[in-house]
Amino acid sequence: MNTKVIIYWVARILAAIIMFQTLFFKFTASPESVYIFTTVGMEPWGRIGVGILELIASVLIIIPVTAWLGAGLALGLMAGAIGMHLTLLGIEVKGDGGQLFIYAVTVTVCSLYVLWYDQDKIKGIIKWLTGK
Repeated sequence: MNTKVIIYWVARILAAIIMFQTLFFKFTASPESVYIFTTVGMEPWGRIGVGILELIASVLIIIPVTAWLGAGLALGLMAGAIGMHLTLLGIEVKGDGGQLFIYAVTVTVCSLYVLWYDQDKIKGIIKWLTGK
């Protein structure tokens, strides 16, 4: 197995693990999650909605045929998370040492790698959809 394939699998698994792990806190209304989504003006609907989307992204990124779709969804979600950290929340939230920010950056990097790796699949789907 070549290095690109190994990195591809590690990126998919790591992104999924990080997103799955944070779901517990979103779905149980942990004080940190409530604080974050209250601060950005999205509590409770944003917390629950983002949790559902992260669950979907986690499942899609694990399945080989839909990994690119999960990576695209994860990338969009993490762009929002990073944006909120940089504008409203700060890098460190409630004394976490920047852990949530680092998770968001990690999922972003992993998602970008998956999208790069699957670029031929994505181009093929675009060609099929556009008939070109």
